[in-house]
Amino acid sequence: MIKTNYFLIAALAILIVGCRNRGNDNSTSLTGWSSKEKKEAGFSDGSNYKGQQVPPGMVLIEGGTFTMGHVQDDVMFDWNTTPVQMQVRSFYMDEVEVTNSEYLMYLEWLHKVFPNGEEQNAHIYKSALPDTLVWRSTLGANELLTQNYLRHPSYADYPVVGVSWLQATKFCEWRTNMVAERTLIKKGLLVNPYTNDSLQMNGQNYFDTQVYLKDPNLLFEGDSAAYKSGRNGEVDHIKISDGILPTAFRLPSEAEWEYAAKADVENREYNNIRGRKKYAWNSKYTRNNSRRFKGDQLANYKQGRGDYSGVAGWSSDGGDITMPIRSYNPNAYGLYDMSGNVSEWTADVYRPIIDTEANDFNYYRGNVFTKPMIDQDGKVVVVDYNNVEYDTLANGKIAIKDLPGSIKYVPITKDDAYMRNNYEKAYNIDARDGDLASTKMYEEDEEELDVQPRMYNSPVTPNNIGESGLRIQEYDKEIRSTMISDKTRVYKGGSWADREFWLDPAQRRYLPQYMASSSIGFRCATDKLGPMTPNRRKKTQELPK
Repeated sequence: MIKTNYFLIAALAILIVGCRNRGNDNSTSLTGWSSKEKKEAGFSDGSNYKGQQVPPGMVLIEGGTFTMGHVQDDVMFDWNTTPVQMQVRSFYMDEVEVTNSEYLMYLEWLHKVFPNGEEQNAHIYKSALPDTLVWRSTLGANELLTQNYLRHPSYADYPVVGVSWLQATKFCEWRTNMVAERTLIKKGLLVNPYTNDSLQMNGQNYFDTQVYLKDPNLLFEGDSAAYKSGRNGEVDHIKISDGILPTAFRLPSEAEWEYAAKADVENREYNNIRGRKKYAWNSKYTRNNSRRFKGDQLANYKQGRGDYSGVAGWSSDGGDITMPIRSYNPNAYGLYDMSGNVSEWTADVYRPIIDTEANDFNYYRGNVFTKPMIDQDGKVVVVDYNNVEYDTLANGKIAIKDLPGSIKYVPITKDDAYMRNNYEKAYNIDARDGDLASTKMYEEDEEELDVQPRMYNSPVTPNNIGESGLRIQEYDKEIRSTMISDKTRVYKGGSWADREFWLDPAQRRYLPQYMASSSIGFRCATDKLGPMTPNRRKKTQELPK
């Protein structure tokens, strides 16, 4: 009886200590200050953070290691998808491709904020328009698609095509602002500028996430009516430390896209992958094996010469061109059409070899490190109509570099990278594969050379500028040996116009970033913050007693 009482007393003591410890969870072990005390003293506190919210329309892709590249025979003998072991961080990705209806909202927003009728906005709206003429064929009757595919409601849920890599990245930037804006409106921190007549949504007067984080007073010409007052009558401005604003949307890297498409997680056995996956689904065949849909194709692709859909009355894939999103079952990550329908842009600049000796962690080629431009008064420079810059692309089209109302970024300088051991300069697109160090003149000083040697003899854009300030259209007449350059981007996945070979997620092709195709679309991605997995894992080993 006495021994039992001892056990009860010990259990109560442990319970009391545990409760006390839980009561101190909101204080730090280094200072002992509670969350309440820090707030009263004017210090920031992140105790209200409830974790990162899943962005709208996205699913979580839990990171891990996988074999990037070919796991089957390379019948094309490209040798540009050599298998390599790669680690990918956790990230979020759109479950479907960006559709015509979603892209049309982007175009409507541009027309609303930057009216096309005003001379100063002449090139802004036009630079975002998809190239609907990609449907044309010299020996094909496709004019109906050039006129209707983008805007007709019959194609609203079809993936948008005719969008260049440059246009897709601009859409991602716009989406970042729209999601952040809605988040603040929903939390009652920002007045809805689209329904408030006192706020003029024109030109540079719109919500930009980076400008808001730097200085909210730079938005809406400093009009305080754009923000709702807090408890003390003061305006509450959100900071990164509050964890409310979403992370920036972007195109997925090539490694991320392939990792998400393969979805090896369904073949996982403990910490190993069993078998090899050739497609986004767990089968080495392209036809459905279920009793109800036996023989139907598992993706939308070209089955043979002159055969895009099968025989009438028993269509094997249901589409002669693209198909509505979610027409097929998703892969193990919940992603639709990672094989077939349309190919998709990735963020990477194309190179024939993935150099894992340089980096086998979250590989990405395309880094140009920048920083916000600071004026003489020490303030961040915001793009306006006086300093906005345009670029005439190699195909003659005019593209805006940064929208008026956004922060102006400039490449970092050598002083910024002085004595760093992880990077030396701003421009790293051609690092170890195209830069001076990878040529026979690696010992030369880059700044002392009048003309830098070119490792890839790709076409160049003649630098002929006319009186209007725009580049004169002129073909490069030199004999070139490759299309590979620092402006060619990787696109992945087979499309409605491709044969079965290209359905393999490991396949990689490239196209200049200013060009578009009727078979290439895109989807967005964004970073996962904090733990790579939402599941709590047990300790791998117990401490010795």
